[in-house]
Amino acid sequence: SGIVKMNFINLRDFAKDKHKTVDDRPDGGGSGMVLMAQPLYSAIKKVKKKDSYVILLTPRGRVYNQKIAKELSVKKHLIFVCAHYEGYDERITKFVDDEISIGDFILTGGEPACICIIDSIVRLVDGVIKEESRENESFSNFLLEHPHYTRPRVWKNMEVPNILLSGNHKEIERWRKEKSIEITKNRRPDLYKKYLMEVK
Repeated sequence: SGIVKMNFINLRDFAKDKHKTVDDRPDGGGSGMVLMAQPLYSAIKKVKKKDSYVILLTPRGRVYNQKIAKELSVKKHLIFVCAHYEGYDERITKFVDDEISIGDFILTGGEPACICIIDSIVRLVDGVIKEESRENESFSNFLLEHPHYTRPRVWKNMEVPNILLSGNHKEIERWRKEKSIEITKNRRPDLYKKYLMEVK
């Protein structure tokens, strides 16, 4: 529908030598290769606009969550710099606005992380999905989402909770809230603590 546009930039297009080199050995020794500052800088400079927000994907960044997704969904132009190999020349951090990690684990490159982040942002952009589909999702108000059921009513001797078939919408909402709290408390005590602080 033309709501979101994406472009991909090849760092090798900004290399200075005939071999299109974008990485080199780390100064001081060590394994792996490091992305050079010059191709990264030139690529960012080429696509950067007045309203651009440049994000470096790195394990050292702030850990991504739904709050950050909402924050980024209102930005007009996002530039994602996907780190690779052993990492990047530290000097490039002077030319980015944010550093983000998707968790405490290592990937071979920033591209898979970028796909996750883009998907989480795009679905929050007005017009992409229905507004009601975004309400009461996991991580809203620091709670995980309540359980969902559908037909058949009984499957493998497991029944849909009667309350969901009662037609009493007030009681259904109360049940869903209780289940959200219960699930969050059991599975994500860290989020549950934040929820308790929020409702105080």
